[in-house]
Amino acid sequence: MQDNKINGRSMDEWIAEHRIIADLVALKEVSWFNPGTKQFAETIFNIPFGGAEVQDAADRLERFSPYIAKVFPETAAANGHIESPVQEITAMKGVLEELFGQFLPGRLLAKCDSHLPISGSIKARGGIYEVLKHAEFLAVEAGLLALDDNYVVLDSDEFRSFFGKYSIAVGSTGNLGLSIGIMGAQLGFKVSVHMSADARQWKKDMLRSKGVNVLEYESDYSLAVAEGRKEAASDSSCYFVDDENSINLFMGYAVAAERLKEQFAELGIVVDADHPLFAYLPCGVGGGPGGVAFGLKLAFQDNVHCIFAEPTHSPAMLLGLYTGLHDGVSVQDFGIDNLTAADGLAVGRPSGFVGRTMHELLDGVYTVSDENLYRYLAMMADSEDLALEPSAVAGVPGIVRVLGDKEYLALHGLAGEMDRATHLVWCTGGSMVPEEEMRGYYERGRGMC
Repeated sequence: MQDNKINGRSMDEWIAEHRIIADLVALKEVSWFNPGTKQFAETIFNIPFGGAEVQDAADRLERFSPYIAKVFPETAAANGHIESPVQEITAMKGVLEELFGQFLPGRLLAKCDSHLPISGSIKARGGIYEVLKHAEFLAVEAGLLALDDNYVVLDSDEFRSFFGKYSIAVGSTGNLGLSIGIMGAQLGFKVSVHMSADARQWKKDMLRSKGVNVLEYESDYSLAVAEGRKEAASDSSCYFVDDENSINLFMGYAVAAERLKEQFAELGIVVDADHPLFAYLPCGVGGGPGGVAFGLKLAFQDNVHCIFAEPTHSPAMLLGLYTGLHDGVSVQDFGIDNLTAADGLAVGRPSGFVGRTMHELLDGVYTVSDENLYRYLAMMADSEDLALEPSAVAGVPGIVRVLGDKEYLALHGLAGEMDRATHLVWCTGGSMVPEEEMRGYYERGRGMC
């Protein structure tokens, strides 16, 4: 065991008081259900933003939609909306029942943010939104744009020249960098993406092909963020997208919930006290799943139960929430290496902003081994023809974890409602992964099935 103190206590002391930490350190799969959740109506008053801010974000995306439809033709059919489909994954549910040897009541669906247009991951929601908000602010402040203009005017040499006077920086494990880089470069900004060692080469290559400056570090996500922050601090014309603390990113992600509510209405899916919704959200630093979960709580309140999923090698949010230390603790403090095949989730220190915002709204967190991530990836490809990257399937076993914890179901009075429940796996990325790399993922997972 380590001799170093962690917030004043030794590793032995932590384990003696919190047995789950021994399993986390041993890289075992664990499930933790939050004993401190409160009703939404009680909690929302302690959060300094809410539905008005999410609606503001939705309105801003609507203003940009004509521009997005023009410069990204793949969004034209959706009128410039960056949105993904929902599909029932009944065949995958059957695979899980066979794998775990148990009947799984309720419906299992996938929210396919893996197939979001422009950058092919959930980060297209928050990352693109934050770039657009910054661009709007600059253009309006300069007197070049009015809020009632047709934003198609942004697709011009005049605006590209204007935005070219400014730069944007971000630290990323990959997908956020893609979203920031693609949209920033399209508008004309000079964009720098500081990428950690675990970022995939194809993501770096794609960004460079768009004219984005990619800086690589032989360290993890935290250093990449620190370097991006340092770059912005030294240049008054540089805007830093802070994945750890950005309310703008958070709001961009939160818009997903109202759109999901509309999709559920079209599909005839009811969410109420008799028909609970469970959402399983892969978690890295926390901004994406935190924003989506906050939006879901606004949309469905106490009838939705949000649960984060992390790799066994990177249980940052779980440690932050469980210990109550939030960003005051990292996985490395406990001797966990933060090395995982789920590159989008390879984060050692969680967002304190997200942890503190969501700690009374989040139902729990569980971890998944890399081996099982590959296994679920292959199963989703075979059963549902969904091509997903390893991090994107972290939500797949959520239904099994929930149904297997009778104490959690009893605590929330859910045991009698599970036949009518909807379980939603939020699939966060994969459609832009090169075919050869995806084949490698699949073959590795298939060999474990």
